[in-house]
Amino acid sequence: MTIRPGRPTTRGTARLSRRRFVAAAGTGTALGTLGLGGCANTGPEGSTTTIRFYEQKQEVIAYFDKLLRRFEKRRPGVRVDHDDTVIIAPQFVRDAPADVGCFNNNLELARYIERGVLSDLSDRPASKHIRKSIATLAERYATYPGRTSVLPYSLAAAGVIYNKRIFAKHQLPVPTTWSELLDVCKELQAAKVTPIYATNKDTWTIWQGLFDYCAGGLVDTASFYARLQEQGTDVGPHSPVSFQKNFATAMERARTLTRFYNRDAATRSYSDGNLAFGKGQAAMYLQGPWALTQIAAVDPHLELGTFPLPVTDRARDRKARVNIDLALWIPTGARHPDLAAELVDFLMQPEIIDAYNRDNLAYGVTEDAPAATDPRLSGLQPYVDSSAFYLGAGTFVPNSIPLGNYLQSAVATGDFEAMLKRLDSDWRRFAIRSSATSH
Repeated sequence: MTIRPGRPTTRGTARLSRRRFVAAAGTGTALGTLGLGGCANTGPEGSTTTIRFYEQKQEVIAYFDKLLRRFEKRRPGVRVDHDDTVIIAPQFVRDAPADVGCFNNNLELARYIERGVLSDLSDRPASKHIRKSIATLAERYATYPGRTSVLPYSLAAAGVIYNKRIFAKHQLPVPTTWSELLDVCKELQAAKVTPIYATNKDTWTIWQGLFDYCAGGLVDTASFYARLQEQGTDVGPHSPVSFQKNFATAMERARTLTRFYNRDAATRSYSDGNLAFGKGQAAMYLQGPWALTQIAAVDPHLELGTFPLPVTDRARDRKARVNIDLALWIPTGARHPDLAAELVDFLMQPEIIDAYNRDNLAYGVTEDAPAATDPRLSGLQPYVDSSAFYLGAGTFVPNSIPLGNYLQSAVATGDFEAMLKRLDSDWRRFAIRSSATSH
């Protein structure tokens, strides 16, 4: 499916600007509490200067701790406190942001990019070496005029994880078209093998996998949401773009795939899925590289591969779902901007950033980054190399719209049309609220 050309209708509607959209998307984000002890402390000559490094990705906290200690050894007199609090908002609300941030590039971070509270990093040496297509990805959610607000650090690419032993046992090819995928699923089902393991109890796994994969293979997601925002409150079956119109074929594909799920998918969680897949209880799993470590904990010798979900009958249409898993930034309110810049430069050194991505099952973001050699990742490397990728459609939906719950219901009832209608209705109300709060 392609987005139909045409000028968005604006008569009688309010235009939802990107700035209004991002600000509204953050409405209702829990602020929580945040310990801000250990902020920059400069004393007499010879004393220690403390800067804060904020990194919210829990599974790599220990990894970054080691990197920060290496930086301290290279920079005597500097101490780096590793702030791993999950919630980012209180730092800016209290005007006490960390000196350097390392965060997933998403709608939440977009709020701060739009507000201009992140410094321009275009003068950092590494900014000249970020792959152009990945730099463009970093700007999909938000930009600030004249600034490079974030430096991509790590790219996660997701597709279908498959069990190579099962495919070999049943002499099945890796599918490259929608028809081939259905044939593979039917042959597996006939052989009493679960084709796809699903974990619908955890709603994020539905939109990350089923929704994002089916939509991303048929819809130019970034363009769709840009046009949707441009339409403002004019969202429905007869507007230039809408969920009902542009996602109909994708959701029909999604409904078809649910026929090949494990029967207990509704009660299975993400952890259940990793355990079951690690035990060889299904042939395919719609998950990203973050699941591989848990699967390996069940069976470290399990032979796995990855391929992009094909949703058309043209093999050349295949794309991988990606996200900038981590990006570096320096707030304009950093207490020690010079030291912050030094830390960013240190982390962006090839031997540091390349090792991080290798060790954490991610793909490089720089022009000279080495290819992923792990066989579990290599299947998606060609798509990363050729920029045949897309940002997940679900990542553009603000938290105020419960996409995961809608999908959970759609999978259970088979009524994806009602879900798309509900998304259009919710987006229209969201646009109205956004327009009202901007005046």
